[in-house]
Amino acid sequence: MKYYIILLFLSLSLTSFAQEVTKDGKIYEVKNEKIFFEGIDVTQVLTLEERTFIFKEAALISEKMKIAEATKLKAEQADKAKLEAQKVKDAEEKAKLEADKVKKAEEKVLKEAEKAKKAEEKSIKEKEELADKLEKETKKAEKAQKKSEKAQKKAEKEIKKKEKLQSNFEKAESNLEKAQNKYAKLKRKGKLSPQDESKWLDKIDKLTEKVTKAKRKL
Repeated sequence: MKYYIILLFLSLSLTSFAQEVTKDGKIYEVKNEKIFFEGIDVTQVLTLEERTFIFKEAALISEKMKIAEATKLKAEQADKAKLEAQKVKDAEEKAKLEADKVKKAEEKVLKEAEKAKKAEEKSIKEKEELADKLEKETKKAEKAQKKSEKAQKKAEKEIKKKEKLQSNFEKAESNLEKAQNKYAKLKRKGKLSPQDESKWLDKIDKLTEKVTKAKRKL
């Protein structure tokens, strides 16, 4: 009975991908809760202890694959967030450069205006040209500022969206894990009728589908 319970837990922890396990010089393939040797299903041929060992090793391999995948996903998300942050920073620096250009243009206008006072006839024309130039520079700076703010808002929106997707994924995983643990506990205590077990398995399938969808969105 002890080995059957262990087998149940191990089979639940396996992924849909095949795992190769070596025992006594033989290479077995574990897939869909079955054990194959040279392409032949030998699950029922093996002893209970042999099945337990192979399922345990396959579960460990599966867990390592899950951890590696999760680590890779987190690294990709971190890189993407870093890239978005760099984009925001670049936009801010660009806006600052544009503002400096405007400031220098304004200083130049003042100097030109002082110089224009010495020649009244020439000053009127120069003032009109400088006023027109200042207006264009100001509009250019305002446009750059709006572009920077728009980029920043977009980046913040993307970050919030990713955080929400991550939260939904973690919540779905948590619900699935709780359901699996509770099902296993009830199963172990023998408190499940065939109807209850069917309902639990259906619930776990739905929760698993939710986890898959949440992960696909990420």
